[in-house]
Amino acid sequence: MPATQDRQYYVYILTNSTRTLYVGVTNDLERRIYEHKNKLVPGFTSKYNISWLAYYEHTSDVESALAREKQIKSWRRSKKVALIESLNPRWRDLSLEWQSHSVQGY
Repeated sequence: MPATQDRQYYVYILTNSTRTLYVGVTNDLERRIYEHKNKLVPGFTSKYNISWLAYYEHTSDVESALAREKQIKSWRRSKKVALIESLNPRWRDLSLEWQSHSVQGY
């Protein structure tokens, strides 16, 4: 069984031009954002064009990541907005900072 201490898990919040929010968890943030941006994930994010990465945090423990996702999903919108604005007050798409070639293989 592979060692899990080297893995990273990400809890993230996506948004769109109307600031609709989506909270998710993944072990590969760049791949997952690529999937959302290219509508490879059927459902809520594709339907409402939710593809801007507004916030993310990481942990090496999958259980902590899942618990944090559940916690954030349970929050009122105002608390989610405060979390985003604590690190990203302009609501920039944080994924735009990544090198565009780093996700082309997906």
